[in-house]
Amino acid sequence: MSNHQGFWVRVLLWAGAMGFMSGGSKSSKDLNMSNSQGFWAQAMRRLFSGWLARACVLILLVFLAATLAGWVGLIANNWDEPIAVSYANPDFMKDAPNPQGESSRLTYEKLEIDDALRSVDPLAANYGKFDEAEKQYHQEEKPLDWSRPLGADKQGRDVVDKVIKASQVSITVGVLAALLAVIIGTFLGAMAGYFGGMVDAALEWLYSVFTAMPYILLVMAIASIVRTPGISTVIFILGVTGWTGTYRLIRSEYVKQRGREYIQAANAIGASNSRRMFVHILPNVSHLMLVQLSQLVVDFIKSEVVLSFLGFGVPTSSVSWGVMISEVRAELVLGKWWQLAAAAGVMSLFVVTFGLFTDLLRDALDPKARRK
Repeated sequence: MSNHQGFWVRVLLWAGAMGFMSGGSKSSKDLNMSNSQGFWAQAMRRLFSGWLARACVLILLVFLAATLAGWVGLIANNWDEPIAVSYANPDFMKDAPNPQGESSRLTYEKLEIDDALRSVDPLAANYGKFDEAEKQYHQEEKPLDWSRPLGADKQGRDVVDKVIKASQVSITVGVLAALLAVIIGTFLGAMAGYFGGMVDAALEWLYSVFTAMPYILLVMAIASIVRTPGISTVIFILGVTGWTGTYRLIRSEYVKQRGREYIQAANAIGASNSRRMFVHILPNVSHLMLVQLSQLVVDFIKSEVVLSFLGFGVPTSSVSWGVMISEVRAELVLGKWWQLAAAAGVMSLFVVTFGLFTDLLRDALDPKARRK
């Protein structure tokens, strides 16, 4: 065979090999996509095969609808406006005595000379107006109209509107803080698990620093340093301190995945590190991220309640489940339990429901269950 003919034979063999590799790569991609779609379809079928998951989703959808409606101002828009006397009884306790609901302030009718009181109390001139307003509220609340099913707080604000607004704030804090923590933990875990070496050592040192102190003390320390109280501040603090669990999980998974055959194939065709990390490996750990996100939502809601109860969380100008529970500490000695019951009951319903759904989701995405 001449050199000229040998050259063309080599060209044809090279072209055929490239075509075979291209076709094989396309088939492998389609197969991976099909397997991924099949995995999620099977997981969703396992998840919703029982009545418990469907009930959890229904309850969570009610909370989601109330949260969204509250943000756009459809419900609980005037939660901070007084509508009744202080500590107004719930409608189902309308006949119960409520001596604390009566005004304890002096009025003009009770004082012939009020100059001394006015000199020490600038609100003395308004006491008569306050008493007249309370008398009007007492007259209006005699019929059983169920306008205040859970009564009123110390300022006369409706507890139902207040707990709806608190649910909106607490759920928003939990979800957004969990998203931030999962994003940070996934990125750092991917960097440590994929590159290893000095990158892994540096991030492991950072992980050790964040986990050396008890979590709630770390959050309180950062909250005391950050002098800008607000909902966004609570979200930021919880997010930047709660990434450690996600980091450990994603790091260990990236260590296992980086030596797999599909990563070696991606390396052979010249895929960059970022593409291998976030296009090839990340979809294979997405189910772990979803489960971790669900777990962190519950954890951060409970953390927000603790922080707000201790005065480091949501400011008292707003309201959350933690703020409501903190407010009733002095009310329990007066027998005013309905605000605590509303906040604790709604919070427990959401946390238990979300926790059950997280467990069911983790079981549905378990590879062992998939093999079965």
